[in-house]
Amino acid sequence: MTLFGRERYTLVNVKKKSMPALWTKCPECDAVNYNKELENNFSVCLKCSWHFTLTVHERIDLLIDKGTFEEKDADMISADPLEFKGPKTYKEKLAEDQKKTSLRDAVITGEGLLNGERIALAVTDSRFIMGSMGSVVGERVARIVEFATKNKLPAIIVSGSGGGARMYEGAISLMQMAKTCAALGRHQDAGLLHISILTNPTMGGIMASFAGVGDVIIAEPKALVGFAGPRVIEQTIRQKLPKGFQSSEFLLAHGLIDQIVDRRDLKAVLSQIIDFTKSPVRK
Repeated sequence: MTLFGRERYTLVNVKKKSMPALWTKCPECDAVNYNKELENNFSVCLKCSWHFTLTVHERIDLLIDKGTFEEKDADMISADPLEFKGPKTYKEKLAEDQKKTSLRDAVITGEGLLNGERIALAVTDSRFIMGSMGSVVGERVARIVEFATKNKLPAIIVSGSGGGARMYEGAISLMQMAKTCAALGRHQDAGLLHISILTNPTMGGIMASFAGVGDVIIAEPKALVGFAGPRVIEQTIRQKLPKGFQSSEFLLAHGLIDQIVDRRDLKAVLSQIIDFTKSPVRK
């Protein structure tokens, strides 16, 4: 049988070239944002101002003057003290997220200049095991706070953790809550400033430790902030929670946080707070 007068024909499978995504849909208002415009707007939706998740490096670039950041303790990697086994072993999960994110663990710490003011900074990244806190995260945070205390620097910690304490390390992970808070306690005793910045989401052991004890606690708009998730709480107390429960707006209204700041204004606000607290009135 001929097809269009030809005796033979061949079906050829042509591979489609993967095209880079040009648009991103907002999960809050369903608006479609052109990626270049979204990037220029600090990953804030151009229609409703929903704050998309940033990577740790994007957060550092947002806050630190260009070319001034110096990372600390970059060579630390997590061990596997429990030899954890599940659908994936802990070692497999670490290797997978290290490859996916190009990070060694869920936090980067260091020092840099914020509008010319030297600060110590720690930033968690929710892409790495949900930004959860294991021994490396706790140790890096404690060390950068101790560095800030020794050098009399403000400490700024940006938290984004949906995973809380890291179950793969058991009690060793829980110990990091006390260790980081103890380091921050010594920092406070020295009369130094700690600003905690809560992003979406900040939950579990991280919120119950260093994220929740800032001298000034700032949250991004509409961030989910708390210990257990809303569904877990409702199932436990068998009651319906108020609308917006655990949102940064709800927590501001009830006194848990001090301020909600749009990401686009964050660097300027932090600079103002640091300048204000340099006053000799604070002891």
